[in-house]
Amino acid sequence: MGLRKQSSTVAHSESEPMIRKTVLGLALALVLALPSAGQSQNDAGGRRSGRQGVATAEAQEFLAAFQIIRDYSLEVHSDSTLWFRAVDGLIRELNDAYAQAFAPAEYDEFQENNTGSYAGIGVQITTLNEVITVTAVFRGTPAEESGLQVGDLIIAVNDESTEGWTTGDASDAIRGEVGTTVQLSIARQGLSAPLKPTVRRDSVHVEATEADLVGPNVAYIGLDRVARGSADEVEAALSQFKDARGFILDLRGNPGGYLDESLDISDLFLPEGVRLASAESRVPGEAGRSLDEAWTAETPDRIPGKPMIVLVNRFSASASEIIAGALQDHDRALVIGERTFGKGVFQNVFRLSETRHLRITTGEWFTPLGRSLHRPRTAQGNPLPEDPDTYPVVTTRGGRELVAGGGVFPDLEIRNDTLTLFEREFISQTDNAGVPLSPRIEEFSFDQSQKLRAEGSDPVMDPVAFEDFLTGLAEEGADRTLLDNSEVREYLEYLVGERIARRMDRLGRAMELRALRDPVLATALQLLGEVETQEELFAAADRLN
Repeated sequence: MGLRKQSSTVAHSESEPMIRKTVLGLALALVLALPSAGQSQNDAGGRRSGRQGVATAEAQEFLAAFQIIRDYSLEVHSDSTLWFRAVDGLIRELNDAYAQAFAPAEYDEFQENNTGSYAGIGVQITTLNEVITVTAVFRGTPAEESGLQVGDLIIAVNDESTEGWTTGDASDAIRGEVGTTVQLSIARQGLSAPLKPTVRRDSVHVEATEADLVGPNVAYIGLDRVARGSADEVEAALSQFKDARGFILDLRGNPGGYLDESLDISDLFLPEGVRLASAESRVPGEAGRSLDEAWTAETPDRIPGKPMIVLVNRFSASASEIIAGALQDHDRALVIGERTFGKGVFQNVFRLSETRHLRITTGEWFTPLGRSLHRPRTAQGNPLPEDPDTYPVVTTRGGRELVAGGGVFPDLEIRNDTLTLFEREFISQTDNAGVPLSPRIEEFSFDQSQKLRAEGSDPVMDPVAFEDFLTGLAEEGADRTLLDNSEVREYLEYLVGERIARRMDRLGRAMELRALRDPVLATALQLLGEVETQEELFAAADRLN
């Protein structure tokens, strides 16, 4: 599925006009050229252009102050130091919780998080039993072509031992520029001598989507971010599971990403021609706003008539809220969970130089029914006080009333269960005793999944192995009385069982286990197992409210 050609604005968009020759020149260029830089991007997207910026007296004063401090301050500062501090100071005074001046490493991380792409070899690594271990090999990557396998131990990188390394240390050493090579030393079970493959780095894309059938023939699609290619990944899942009786789109914990991808994802579930979202931003160089763009669905619903549920929580934000808001406005999905984060504004990233980028909030988006889902916050990101009695309400075509008070309010509010008293006591006790509980769970789950794979077995718990696992925890300092408590044992069985299923790529089974302790997911599966249409789904949810 292609990206929308008319959309240049994205939730984390990139506009990269070059506006620097020298550092001091950069100061002048930003003051004078930022409006025209914004105009350049807006024109590219077909939006209304604004007047060119002009050098004001205040701008001249700023540049004069910059030069005086540089030339006369008793404490000597380089141009770059003064410039970076000036930009950071401007950002602090914007009252913009999402503004940021990116240093090169920060921008690279930002790009990786939002695109899902990086320069590397295509493996997932974890520290297991104090050794860097390959826990996943992505398809079609240099790692797969070099014959790396799940379970391989990376004992050296470029002839440097990985003993004592963290996962981050190993990741930093393995990654590098596309086209360069890295030599690994691999210890593999059954081989007496290490393998030493030389792997050529390439651009690697990590999918943002996971999907499988769960429970009563329900298609579960989890989307952890709205990255480049996410719409294609969701569309592939819909095609694979088109015969499912119902669909769950899990956006919990999804921080957002690209606006055009979120529009393409919404388009997959809505009929051609309906509005998906709209956006307002400043007329460049002027104080007023304009309705810059409105987007409509361009293709038919991929699963027409199939009931659908969207799962959200307080960490669902930005582009993921666009998806949830569009489907909720058009009565296309039942939204279950918690009120979302409420990030109804979008940012553009401007290129300041070869190494520095500036991100600022440039506009606000609206759902098809005109809801602004933005929840005002301080510059530190804390929500401002609210009065629920003043929340506006809109009515959908189906007659459902939706709150427009910042964030997506679920149609059916359900909160996740908390840990029991014994479970909390166990977590605290192992933490105080220095027991590395999470790594031990990962190690045990990994070992069991490898054993079950070799046997061709389903992801099931070996009771004897589980008892040995508990004994090992006790030997490291876990309280034996707590380990023998039925609630604690069931909790650990749940954690280990889900991890084993995931390690064996049995997402459906992992989700079935998760539903035992995830009331939001459990309710979604229950409802979709009872209904055949979206209208029946809304009625069933009303009976639970």
